[in-house]
Amino acid sequence: MEQPMTGAIPTPPDFPVSWERPEDAMLFWTHDTMHFPDPLTPMDDGLLKTIFVSGFNGSGEKYDIPIRVRINCINSYYYSSFAPATTAPEELEAMGQRAQEKIGAVLGHIGDYWGSELLPEVKENLAYWRSFDLQGVSMPQLVAHLDDTVARASRMWQIHFAIAFPFLMGMGLFDDFYRDLLGNESAFDAYRLLQGFDNTSLQAGRALWRLSREARQQPEVHRVLEERATDEVVPALEKSVAGRAFLVELQAYLNEYGQHSDLFSYWSSPSWIENPSPVIKNLKDYISQPDRDDEAELAAKAAEREELLVQVRARLQGYPKAVVGQFEFLLKAAQESTVLSEDHNYWIDQRCTYQVRRVLMEFGRRLAAAGAIAQAEDVFYLTPAELSETALSSPVMNRHTVVMQRQQEVARARAIKPPPVLGTMPPGPPPDDPMTRTLGKFFGGPPQEPSTPGTLRGNAGSPGLARGPAKVIRSLAEASKLQQGDILVSETTAPPWTPLFATAAAVVTDTGGILSHCAVVAREYHIPAVVGVGIATAVIQDGQMLEVNGDTGEVRIIPSPN
Repeated sequence: MEQPMTGAIPTPPDFPVSWERPEDAMLFWTHDTMHFPDPLTPMDDGLLKTIFVSGFNGSGEKYDIPIRVRINCINSYYYSSFAPATTAPEELEAMGQRAQEKIGAVLGHIGDYWGSELLPEVKENLAYWRSFDLQGVSMPQLVAHLDDTVARASRMWQIHFAIAFPFLMGMGLFDDFYRDLLGNESAFDAYRLLQGFDNTSLQAGRALWRLSREARQQPEVHRVLEERATDEVVPALEKSVAGRAFLVELQAYLNEYGQHSDLFSYWSSPSWIENPSPVIKNLKDYISQPDRDDEAELAAKAAEREELLVQVRARLQGYPKAVVGQFEFLLKAAQESTVLSEDHNYWIDQRCTYQVRRVLMEFGRRLAAAGAIAQAEDVFYLTPAELSETALSSPVMNRHTVVMQRQQEVARARAIKPPPVLGTMPPGPPPDDPMTRTLGKFFGGPPQEPSTPGTLRGNAGSPGLARGPAKVIRSLAEASKLQQGDILVSETTAPPWTPLFATAAAVVTDTGGILSHCAVVAREYHIPAVVGVGIATAVIQDGQMLEVNGDTGEVRIIPSPN
């Protein structure tokens, strides 16, 4: 869709926009397809407007970051608008300077800041949720617990951004400094010095791999995983002693690494603990793969990193001591930040979201039993205020009609392609400052025009060249299509998708930049990735042969022979 450089942005005929406030039309709104590609339920929308906004803006105030966020649910899709925190240009400049100083101070000890100051509070909140007797309290007590849950979740997301702002800056600043200091032979030179560090996403992948090796050692379990469809595996395993023993191991894995859904913060999405199909699908893939030493692979990447670091430090000999000191400062910050980029997600995005969902599902079960809604999952089609009102009503309120109407609205929304931007184009380009550059590396820039017919261009995410058949996967429910050697093509990936990287030969996504989750994890798995293509899932079809060049950011569709 052609976009004007300034002024009102036209909207497609199938996406009419009615602004809640007339002044919203004057703002620039973007659809964050990396985190929220799917339509939101009313519960998702209501909680995001409280929890996410409080988290972002609360940490923005903490660091004096000169921008604030607003979010809108438009035709069931998530849109955000970032605006200056003040209209005074001189104060914005001063805030930006203070933000760099405050974030810089955190970068000097970011690992300790997370481990000693932030993570203990995160664990305390998670322990509180786990220990609360959801089934044993009265309905008024459960409503009070919901209020407390939203407050605690808002605080958790303040912690999320309190660590996210610095770790993104840590990786972005190191890349900028490296390029300025040593040139830019490759887009990945700086990032090779950040590889080989363990994190929770890699640990989850290795734990699942070890589980697959255990399955291979049990003939009955191996046979079930090899022959049965994904949804038949658990019932089949329950019929044998070996199968039941394996299910105990599987449940232990889910308890540790399954407290999340397929994407980011959709409270309406079932967790892997509730629906382990994605895990079983990966086990089915893994048992057909030959043995490998994943611990040794991680150690080899670390050894390669240290060898490269020796070479870089040799190049820095003769530089002023202050320059070398700045390099070492930013290197340490970036290396610790690389780990935190995955670990914070495990503790907050995944586990916090799961605990909030548990609370909501308890309401759902009670309201379904009372006849207010048809089934527990219908609770996500109420707003938070409606949920409390319904829970405390006597006699119970009937919400069947409003739930059905909203389910139909969300279903209609799924058939619509939401425009990437709405509102009014900003009058000029974004400021060229460290924060803006870092966010550009995370979200990626706009898709580039292809250089040749049959080629798509995006951002170089992970180096290497790979060929294979495409498999377009829009959710992990479709992951069974992916086979060893296939090219994974998706709108976005999140940490729960990490095990697929051991099966895919390469990854192509519509969203993201070199600091996105997909790019970071693909580099650790040493598979090529091209991210931020924009139209990959719309253009590429299952089975088409692709050539993915992660160094140049190009994806070539190889014509089939006639």
